[in-house]
Amino acid sequence: MGGVTRVATDEELADREPVAGDLHGAGPARPRGRVASWVRETAIILVSALVLSMLIKTFLVQSFFIPTGSMEETLLVGDRVLVSKLAPGPLEVHRGDVVVFTDPGGWLDPDPTPAPGGLGGAVRRVLTFVGLLPQDDGDHLIKRVIGVPGDTVECCDAQGRVSVNGVPIDEPYLAPGARPSEVEFSVVVPEGRLWVMGDNRQNSRDSRYKQGDPGGGTIPLDGVVGVAFLTLWPFDRAGVLRNPGETFAAVP
Repeated sequence: MGGVTRVATDEELADREPVAGDLHGAGPARPRGRVASWVRETAIILVSALVLSMLIKTFLVQSFFIPTGSMEETLLVGDRVLVSKLAPGPLEVHRGDVVVFTDPGGWLDPDPTPAPGGLGGAVRRVLTFVGLLPQDDGDHLIKRVIGVPGDTVECCDAQGRVSVNGVPIDEPYLAPGARPSEVEFSVVVPEGRLWVMGDNRQNSRDSRYKQGDPGGGTIPLDGVVGVAFLTLWPFDRAGVLRNPGETFAAVP
């Protein structure tokens, strides 16, 4: 006698567990789906983080690396600082602010060190571009604002001090042993420009040494990237960079 072939009903087929190789089962597809979903979500997070970092760098804050000792002891070689890009702009630049600005031309010597190449160099450039690494490409300087548009800045009085609008100022931020200036000068800061000097006066190439340039040694306000407000690294030097407002309080 032949065997009886049992035919499953539709209800039994619907209740049957999917098995490997079942064209209608989701078993093999589920792991691939989870991996694809994870990759997609990770990519969205990374792209969003990069876009956010670029927006922050463009409009709010940017980090910079200090390569020289011209601002000692306020800033040391190797320090990383955060710079607010709200000034100039919504906020004003004031006397006493520490500003980062692009080289107006001839302030910096050409950097003989070649830029790092290969994959590592490319990655570094990308991370710097999006703001995840501090800017240290040698095109920027950092100095302290001593005179704003319309100010008359002079040196030196009988005590060797710098004067702003006829008022001698005592500068607590100067490097230990530094003199206010070994160069005499008297300049009226033009509109739209700033007179800047390093805190380590005897080791700073600043406005004093560019008086023969257009602008009489001043820098264009529109070349200012922003105002440094925080030392971020190293951790043992981390802290707020405060404007010494009392130094210029008596200046009209």
